[in-house]
Amino acid sequence: MKPSGHFFLLLQLILKWIAMPHPSSYSLHDRQRILSYLLNFISDNKQQKFSEIIRFRTRHITIVLEDIFQPHNASAVLRSCDCFGIQDIHIIENKYKYEINPDVALGSAKWLNLLKYNQSPNNTVDCLAKLKKQGYQIVATSPHQDDYTPETLPIDKKFALLFGTELQGLTTDALNLADKFIRIPMVGFTESLNISVSAAILLHSLTRRLHNSEINWKLSEEEETDILISWASAMIKKPDLIIRNFMGNP
Repeated sequence: MKPSGHFFLLLQLILKWIAMPHPSSYSLHDRQRILSYLLNFISDNKQQKFSEIIRFRTRHITIVLEDIFQPHNASAVLRSCDCFGIQDIHIIENKYKYEINPDVALGSAKWLNLLKYNQSPNNTVDCLAKLKKQGYQIVATSPHQDDYTPETLPIDKKFALLFGTELQGLTTDALNLADKFIRIPMVGFTESLNISVSAAILLHSLTRRLHNSEINWKLSEEEETDILISWASAMIKKPDLIIRNFMGNP
């Protein structure tokens, strides 16, 4: 059977959509146009919520989870990150692949940037080297290091809080690459806290200090735009097609 003209028209449209660049490759001006267009598909209440929450998002602090094999604990950390305004979470998968526990994460993952490292023999080294190159200081959480506490840790420079498994803790590579160590002071018999509890305590204290400081911890205009596009895209059906159609017909 000979293909119809409608088939060729549909094929041309598909190829055109495929050829359209990803939103991140557009200029800031065009991305702002895309954001304004996407917001037309979202309720006023949700738009207001976006505006309120984006003001407290930060990349001054980021979280690194090294080989967390308990998905409920890692998922609880995601919830804390969303609650305290941490946008990026780096997940190292050397031995264990992390799968989100939806009953624990409660949808928080769709508002966050999850960056996974699982392509090399030692993903810990790759992840931490990348963060250092981006200007982050690596702050390892360990109850055995008598270094900084949440009240004394210097926060003037960007830093990544590094968490390991509850039983083994952080690997030797992670500890060797750390620039600083932080502990939560405790006065009981138990030696350590659950990782999700530790993350919540640290993030509450450190973000509160950050918000009360004169440090420029907020996102740039470009970062806000990109994140808002991702949030809006999470709320509507087939956002890629909508964006490509909009940019193909300005």
